[in-house]
Amino acid sequence: MCDPETGNWIVFNGEIYNFRMVRSRLEQAGRRFNSQTDTEVVLKAYGCWGAECLQHFRGMFAIAIWDSARRQLFLARDRFGEKPLYYSLRDGNLLFGSEVRSLLATGLVQPIISEAGLVQFLGFGSVCDPVTLVDGVRSLPPAHYAVWKDGELQATRYWSLENTFRTGTNTEWAQMPLDCLRERIRDAVEEAVVLRTVSDVPIGVFLSGGIDSGALVSILSGRPGAALNTFSIVFPESDYSEAEFSRNIAHHFGTEHHELRLCRTDALECVTDAIAAMDQPTIDGVNTFMISRRAAEEGLKVALSGLGADELFAGYSTFRTVPLMERIAWLLGILGPRLRKMLSRVCRLLATSNKGVKVARLLSDPSLHPYSLMRGLFIPGQRDRLLLRVNPAAIAEADAPMHDCLWHSLRFDPINRVSSLELQNYMTNTLLRDTDSMSMAHSLEVRVPFVDHVLAELLFSLPGSAKVQGATPKHLLVGSLRKSLPIEVVNRHKRGFTLPFEHWLRTDLRQEVEKVLLSDTSLNEWIDRREVRKVWTGFLTGKLNWSRPWSLYVLGKWASSCGLS
Repeated sequence: MCDPETGNWIVFNGEIYNFRMVRSRLEQAGRRFNSQTDTEVVLKAYGCWGAECLQHFRGMFAIAIWDSARRQLFLARDRFGEKPLYYSLRDGNLLFGSEVRSLLATGLVQPIISEAGLVQFLGFGSVCDPVTLVDGVRSLPPAHYAVWKDGELQATRYWSLENTFRTGTNTEWAQMPLDCLRERIRDAVEEAVVLRTVSDVPIGVFLSGGIDSGALVSILSGRPGAALNTFSIVFPESDYSEAEFSRNIAHHFGTEHHELRLCRTDALECVTDAIAAMDQPTIDGVNTFMISRRAAEEGLKVALSGLGADELFAGYSTFRTVPLMERIAWLLGILGPRLRKMLSRVCRLLATSNKGVKVARLLSDPSLHPYSLMRGLFIPGQRDRLLLRVNPAAIAEADAPMHDCLWHSLRFDPINRVSSLELQNYMTNTLLRDTDSMSMAHSLEVRVPFVDHVLAELLFSLPGSAKVQGATPKHLLVGSLRKSLPIEVVNRHKRGFTLPFEHWLRTDLRQEVEKVLLSDTSLNEWIDRREVRKVWTGFLTGKLNWSRPWSLYVLGKWASSCGLS
């Protein structure tokens, strides 16, 4: 779209949920509009406020604006990285797009593996911004804008949680009555949810049967209009199916409920398509691909997801284990290296799971942060054995994003520190990236109300101790919705939406996975096949979790589909 008043051009991907409010401000400033779109609001806002326009937006977005007067390109990405923005600098020219594959398709970017990206993927099962798995392609980090002028690109961070954090607010909240605090949180969550219902088409909710999606349904079910549509995945494998819980929520709130049944045959049919749709390889995206495909087949165009609630309301086990391990690491720092090494050997010998191996690693090197170990896929020693060569410079580049996040999280208390790390790492680099690429592969737009910077700023003004109390998971969220959420939803054991890969890899998917893992691939130059075989054998004998051989399978398939070497 072009702005005739300034001559600026925009390419825009995403949604600005408060665009009508921003438009009203711009009209008061004398700007005139020719459409009812949020795209024109972004274009006019940049013409009026420049880079400061980003402070006015609540939404998910990747923006490129050609500034005609300044002869420069303005790029920007939303605060949490819901929408991707990749770029490559080549001989003073700039390529940019929403997919790595689009840059590869130009023929101007060589399909060569990034060593730093490979190290990151093996370490966490995904690649961390700003690194990608393709050499020479970068990702603009969340909450950043960049200006390209005269062949040079300069990036600037425009928002961060630590900069909005005010230590004095902890005292204010601590003195507030619990009922008032719950009401304030309820209002903030409801505002974030309602903002994301602006649409020209009906909106559905991905319903897992847990607290997060149940919260969305409880808020939206009381609004006027047609019955709310809810969508759930059910499996014939009863250990993985949440059908009973999602049905109870749907019945309680009177939604139009749709069950999308998945079996092993579905997995076999769509695994290759799902990996081909991944913009970056990930161990966690096939589930989103499957539910998005089925929902799109039912005619759904826009869906809401409860993603982000665990990160903000302390729903993961990491909120209890990481602070505990931080204290242990501090105590270990007092011990001499010889004693730590001896304890590490004993722990490694007694370890019956990968968690035991991680504890042994912490004993041998307490400088490693527990969050990195807890969220890690292959810990450094395992990772280095898989790699045929280990470039120290690539490892330093791979480790830099996590070190940066850890440094900026130090001002928070232990619980809020974990929240900050989860938001900026696991959520951004795995969950949000998967949600966008896997849903957009089916022209389905998924909106995530809990990923809202105003809500996040409110929750980070609370002391972490207020978020982890008693046995009730996410008790602040539950308490704010206590009058509407069914008690069985509140009391049920937490279980994420996970496909039954453990079972599938031993049965219907086994032949396909073995074929990729145990044969020659384009990654032979990088990955030690003997170590890969050990990983597969470790899984088959019950010593390793399914995620480790699955990650190597996804990596091999993805690299082959992109022609990487």
